[in-house]
Amino acid sequence: MDAFQKEIDERTNLTSSNKFELLLFRLGNPEGSTDKPGELYGINVFKIREIVPMMDITAAAGMRSPMLGMVNIRGQVMSVVDLPAVAGCKPGHGLNILLITEFARHTQAFAVESVEEIVRLDWSQVLPADSNASGNVVTSIARLDSAQDGGRLVQVLDVEQILNMVSPVKEQMQPPAPGNNELKIKPGSVVLAADDSRMARALIEQCLNDLKLPYVMATDGLQAWKKLQELAREAEQEHKPLTDKVAMVLTDLEMPEMDGFTLTRKIKASDLYKQLPVVIHSSLTGAANEDHVRSVGANGYVAKFSPPELAAMLRKVLPP
Repeated sequence: MDAFQKEIDERTNLTSSNKFELLLFRLGNPEGSTDKPGELYGINVFKIREIVPMMDITAAAGMRSPMLGMVNIRGQVMSVVDLPAVAGCKPGHGLNILLITEFARHTQAFAVESVEEIVRLDWSQVLPADSNASGNVVTSIARLDSAQDGGRLVQVLDVEQILNMVSPVKEQMQPPAPGNNELKIKPGSVVLAADDSRMARALIEQCLNDLKLPYVMATDGLQAWKKLQELAREAEQEHKPLTDKVAMVLTDLEMPEMDGFTLTRKIKASDLYKQLPVVIHSSLTGAANEDHVRSVGANGYVAKFSPPELAAMLRKVLPP
């Protein structure tokens, strides 16, 4: 038990050093050929609840690809997504493994061809993917730079986008009462938001637009950090406080180059930036992550995807 707890603690504490662990798996390849292994794909280990061998799947009436059906795992019924079908791959050796994932308040199983290994990476080894990559279901590319790995590249799937494709987010912002839909911030200031998921950015933009909040959107933590520094320089040149330029920071946790934990920690460690409210908006739920949110000094945490809860958190942390 001590060794098991130590492993959990070590994995959780990676977030304090801009590191994370990636589960590598294969889906086949576009041609369906079996003469070589398919490309490597990855998902953050924090999103994996367990890995189980393929089991009998119950097909629901009217269910269409990429949905395969439902499975019952220890009394919990969950949907099964054909991940190769989503990524445009054909497994040469069939679907053999179920990845049971838990994120964004959903539990679902992803069917894959095979599981390879778990690798530990620095977020600086992860770069944003080209916008046309794999039909917009790849959010970033991880470089496995060690000599043993031979410079392999791993496509990190945008599981939030995939989940929305197969089970669209139905909860939208409810029309607020007349006169109550705006949040007042200093004229000229913005909400600085960062998220690498296209679908998440769209929902955040919808929420901020409904609240009449101007914003600047970044696609990763490093981009957000550089934009914050740029806005701070503008404020200094104009002899204004930083809060005249930035009202708050809203950040995801999983992002290429710099994760949300690191971004928040850098903001709160700076005398210049620490007064800015920071809200973490993430699909990585659970007590361990929420403890880390508090440890890095964030002012709030809201789980994806609930626009009304996000709006309520913004109302809570923004200065009156």
